[in-house]
Amino acid sequence: MVTTSYGYVRVSAKDQCEDRQLIALKDFPVDEENIFMDKLSGKDFNRPQYQKLLRKLHRGDILVLKSIDRLGRNYDEILNQWRIITKEKRVHIVVLDMPLLDTRAAGKDLTGTFVADLVLQILSYVAQTERDNIRQRQKEGIAAAKQRGVRFGRPPKERPPEFEIIRNEWLNRRISSREAAKRLHIAQDTFLRWSHES
Repeated sequence: MVTTSYGYVRVSAKDQCEDRQLIALKDFPVDEENIFMDKLSGKDFNRPQYQKLLRKLHRGDILVLKSIDRLGRNYDEILNQWRIITKEKRVHIVVLDMPLLDTRAAGKDLTGTFVADLVLQILSYVAQTERDNIRQRQKEGIAAAKQRGVRFGRPPKERPPEFEIIRNEWLNRRISSREAAKRLHIAQDTFLRWSHES
């Protein structure tokens, strides 16, 4: 059976650099034509290159990642993908910066496989917990800032002095809301919102 090494690279944004991941995969070595890269968030696995890679993987192949968070960011999803790749597809996974996450080392040894699975679950749990904590800290920070009177978003637009006159014309059906907004140099939605707030 021919074993092929594949690599997966993910960066969250188009302006992030993938060079470190590519260098590490090529050093493994993974041939350049077998490296798949997505420039997308890791929140789920609906990524075109990742899905293409999954279709390429066959029993005995090796999937190489620079780090586990390149696979994804969602705890449950990472565990599910790990199961699909290692148990259903029977493909080895090598995480370069975490030697314990190298299923080749497990071989036929059930203990080795158990250790790799356990380490992955712990890492994924820690990553998910940290993300939850960050979200909670952000939420608490925003709430505290609001209590101190900090306003978020753009400051509300000042209503022009002639707003009430033009609004009355609109209320008396002498002009349309579109015409009123045009005269005030604002969006029609803004004019209607202000009119209902008054």
